[in-house]
Amino acid sequence: FAGVVYHYDQQGVHRAGSGWEQSICIPLVQPDMWELLQHWDQLLEEFSLGEAWLPHRYEEQQHNCFTFALSFVNAVRRGRGRPPLSQARFTEAFLLPHTRQAARYLHLHQQLAHRDCYIVPLEGQEQQQ
Repeated sequence: FAGVVYHYDQQGVHRAGSGWEQSICIPLVQPDMWELLQHWDQLLEEFSLGEAWLPHRYEEQQHNCFTFALSFVNAVRRGRGRPPLSQARFTEAFLLPHTRQAARYLHLHQQLAHRDCYIVPLEGQEQQQ
């Protein structure tokens, strides 16, 4: 994926085009919601300018990058007439499935790295990458 990552810390909101290559990309919008995808960047930019995300409001445990992400998702949901997600539901529905999958992949990678084997792409995969 190419794009910009928005993140929030004690210095406020940052936009980064690199440095997040080892991150997990979690799709939040269904592909058939193209009208929302068209406005996603604008919504995120406007949201990130809100007073709630000023540097002095950052608090490591209660008002952090996770809060920023969940608040944005809930703002989008509210705009579409949907109820907000709790932290637990957001974590369960969106984060845990992808982090579990990544953990399994990393475990497999570690196991293969410590054995005398290598991975050969399936025929036709070379052209896709």
